[in-house]
Amino acid sequence: MKIELENNKVFLKNQGQKKEIHPFWLRERVNGESFLDKRTQQRLFDPTKLEENIMINSLNLSDQFLEVTFNDSTYAKFLILDIIREFENENEIEKIEKIEWDSSLKNFVNFKFEENFFNKEVMYNALINFYKFGFVIFKEVPTKDNFIVNFANSIGSIRRTNFGECFEVKSKPNPNDLAYTPLALAPHTDNPYRNPVPCIQLLHCIENEVTGGLSTLVDGYTVTEKLKKDYSDYYKILTEVKVRFQFIDQTVILEDWAEMIQVNEKRKFKQVRFSPRLDFVPLIEKNQLELFYLARKKISELYNSEQYRIEFRLNPGDLLMMDNYRLLHGRTSYDTNQGSRFLQGCYIDYDSTEGKLKHLKRKLNL
Repeated sequence: MKIELENNKVFLKNQGQKKEIHPFWLRERVNGESFLDKRTQQRLFDPTKLEENIMINSLNLSDQFLEVTFNDSTYAKFLILDIIREFENENEIEKIEKIEWDSSLKNFVNFKFEENFFNKEVMYNALINFYKFGFVIFKEVPTKDNFIVNFANSIGSIRRTNFGECFEVKSKPNPNDLAYTPLALAPHTDNPYRNPVPCIQLLHCIENEVTGGLSTLVDGYTVTEKLKKDYSDYYKILTEVKVRFQFIDQTVILEDWAEMIQVNEKRKFKQVRFSPRLDFVPLIEKNQLELFYLARKKISELYNSEQYRIEFRLNPGDLLMMDNYRLLHGRTSYDTNQGSRFLQGCYIDYDSTEGKLKHLKRKLNL
C-alpha cells in the first residue's frame, strides 16, 4: 500500500487498485497547533462548517510525509503511515491473534502483582496474553479491603450490575444464583440475559480451604471453530436462531434475545452465550427446531468434554481475569465442612482493557 500523486490529486494504491483520497477527508485531518489540541488530540474546529468545495492547490510527497496546501490556504503535513493505517481500517486489538487451546494447555503464564503494576510493561504483556488466550491469572494480589475494586478501576471502570459493584462468591443460605452454593457449575457464560453482556469478569480468591472447588475454563472460540469445521449445519443454525435468555429474582427480571454463537459482519467469531438453565428456545418451524436441538446438544457435549476443559486451583491472592464473550467457566463441587471457599468478583468492559493496552503501548513506546 502506497501513496501516489497525480494532477493535484492524492491516490492510494493497494494490490493493483488505485483509489483517490477525497480532499475533504484530508482537510478535516489537518494537525497543526491551530487545528488540533495536542494533549487531547481533539479538533479545535468543526469540520461540518468547512466549505463544501475543498480542493487541493499543491502537493509534495517524500518518503515519510505528504504535504498539502488546500484552496482555503490551509497547509498540512501528514505522516504517510498514519494515512495508510486509517485505510487499513483495523482495530489494533483485533490484530492480536487468538490462540486456540484445549485441555492440553498446562503451563500457562501467570503474572505476579507488584508495586505500580498497572503502569509497567508487565501489565502490557499480561493484557496481550489475555487477548491471545481469553484469560490471564495474576498472583499475590492483595486480598484486603475489596482490593478487586481497586484492581478493576486501575484498568478501566467497573460495570455495576444488580449483583452490585462487586459480588461475593461463596455458599450462603437462600441464594438467588447457583454460584452461591457448593454445587458443581457446568461450563457457562455469565449474564447472557443482559444487553449488553458484561465483557470481562474478574474473580479474586480471598480464601480457599477446600480440596474441591477447582476452577474450570473452556475456550468457546476453539469449540465453535471445531463445530464450524465438523458440523457446519449445527454451526449455521446456532448463529441464526435467537434464544431468549432470562434471569428472575425478587427484585428484577432481565431478558435478552441473542444467538448462542454470534459472529461479526465478516462472519468471524464475536461471542458465545451458553447457560442451559437460563435459555428459552423460540417456537420455530418443527424441522428447524429439531435441527436446533441437535446443534445445542452437540455444542453442549463439546463444552462439557474433558478434551476442551482445563481445571486449576485458585489460591488466596490469585486473580483470574477472563473474557466472558469467549470463555465458558465453571467449577467442581466442594464440601463446606472442609472450610471456606470465598471469591470476590466484578465485571469490566472491553474499552477498559483496550484503552489500557493502547495507553501502555504509547507510554512505554512499545
